[in-house]
Amino acid sequence: MTIEKHVLRILDEVLSLNGRSASFNRNTLLLGAIPELDSMAVVSLLTALEDQLGIVVADDEIDGATFASVGSLTDFVAAKMA
Repeated sequence: MTIEKHVLRILDEVLSLNGRSASFNRNTLLLGAIPELDSMAVVSLLTALEDQLGIVVADDEIDGATFASVGSLTDFVAAKMA
């Protein structure tokens, strides 16, 4: 499974999107475009990414640009996994 597919699966799970993430691509906007992705959901999403993908994210590594789109989030996760 690609990193993007992992990210999409986790997004779908954490945000309870009921399969909507299947239609997402790298250009799909997240923060501000998906109502389910609020500040509390960001925390839950980060926790799930850490737990399920074995990454560690420091507080100072997070900003809004990370969650701008599926592509920016996938790139961030890929860099953390490298």
